[in-house]
Amino acid sequence: MILSASRRTDLPAFYGEWLENRLREGRVLAPNPYNPHQVRDLRFTPEDIDCVVFWTKNAGPFLPRLPRIREMGYPFYFQHTLTPYGPELEPGLPDKRQVLSFMRRIGETYGPDSLVWRYDPILTRGKWTAERHLEAFGQLCRGMEGAAGRCIISFLDIYARMERGFSPVSPEDVEKLAAGIGKIAAEYRLPVSACCEEGDFSRWGIGKSACIDPALAEKAAGRPVPTQKDRNQREGCGCAASVDIGMYGACRHGCRYCYASGGKRLRSSRHDPDHPQLLLPAESKECGF
Repeated sequence: MILSASRRTDLPAFYGEWLENRLREGRVLAPNPYNPHQVRDLRFTPEDIDCVVFWTKNAGPFLPRLPRIREMGYPFYFQHTLTPYGPELEPGLPDKRQVLSFMRRIGETYGPDSLVWRYDPILTRGKWTAERHLEAFGQLCRGMEGAAGRCIISFLDIYARMERGFSPVSPEDVEKLAAGIGKIAAEYRLPVSACCEEGDFSRWGIGKSACIDPALAEKAAGRPVPTQKDRNQREGCGCAASVDIGMYGACRHGCRYCYASGGKRLRSSRHDPDHPQLLLPAESKECGF
């Protein structure tokens, strides 16, 4: 079994204590995001877990916990997002140079296969033209060199719950960006792939990605990992099946383009790091809040 921690919220950035406690105890209560009254009581040991995939935009607060998680016997790798956007789009993140240093620590400590760099989402708005993206991508490639084993890109998708004012990237800019990113990545010998994109970018050296990647899980585990395709993801997703242990409504980054929170920073006042469920219902008395 592969644990996803988490597509739904940034557990490493905000809920590291809870996440470490869950792995140590081997129990998570995971509500169905579409039916919160349906809760899966997931119980496991390190031997049951083939790999843990950590999703984050800021691994810094979580780094001191990694040696303990490794000692528990959990293989892992990171899907770590790093874009060049500032507080106007990503108000809850620290300085990107600091984020880059956190990412380098992961790659240098646990190896490049433990770090997938996500340049995601690519959006064109205001000063963020295709040309500026390519300049920023090259600068980040220089800073990331040798730390990340691969890069995943994705162009902005528009959802009804998003903050207004965003538009899809034009087909012309998609072509320009894919060609430029492919060329720059090749200069740094950085494999790059695209997540859930309809276009074929293979002529620029950009393949199709699987974020929950069986090959990376097997490298982390040091053994074959039985997997099947995740049927619960959107069309075009190549991910292997996993169990996500996060919950929507818990992230505090406040990213303007976020489809889950609509750019709002959400409170986590119903959170107890010792409880097996990340967020408790407002009427619950178990948490003590």
